[in-house]
Amino acid sequence: MVFTLAATALLGSPGPGIAALIAVGRSRGAIGGLRYFGSMQLGLALAAGLSAAGLVAVIRAFPVIHAALMIVSVAYLLWLAWAIASAPLSGSIGDDAPSGAFTLPGGFMLGFANPKAYLAFASLFGSFAILTPAYGFADGLLKWTLCVVVMAVVDLAWLLAGVALGRLTLTPRAERIMNLAMGGAILLACIAALA
Repeated sequence: MVFTLAATALLGSPGPGIAALIAVGRSRGAIGGLRYFGSMQLGLALAAGLSAAGLVAVIRAFPVIHAALMIVSVAYLLWLAWAIASAPLSGSIGDDAPSGAFTLPGGFMLGFANPKAYLAFASLFGSFAILTPAYGFADGLLKWTLCVVVMAVVDLAWLLAGVALGRLTLTPRAERIMNLAMGGAILLACIAALA
């Protein structure tokens, strides 16, 4: 129960994935956003699996590989932040954003390369023991499963929040502020990843 609450707080707090889900929900609606949501969940599940298996520590042991992955993930997050922040007004983020902003590969990349998610996974997998022995395979598998379920539920809620925002009639100024705030959230995640 404590693990699930911690996972909900860490994985459901605003970051680049949440900003993207709100933007795609706002622009494409629930049905249109589900494909992006699904591909993002696959990327997150893979990232959680790598974290649970301890492979992230292995990757960090090779500075060249770690640096290359960091550059790719930060470049994608910067591009996504720009695509959301500079999107045309009138609720057309998804339709008029640069091609690739909300594609299946883009969703997968965001889930897999999200630095905030890796920080959350490292904290969750390293700080909690659900089963005994604490670092056994079954314990890691259970934590991974709980994380995947929590991510799916929380991220779906954020997607639906974006859908609700898409139904609002906003002034152009309010819409631009919202786009900039979502792009800014992703930009902050890039800065945190580089720090």
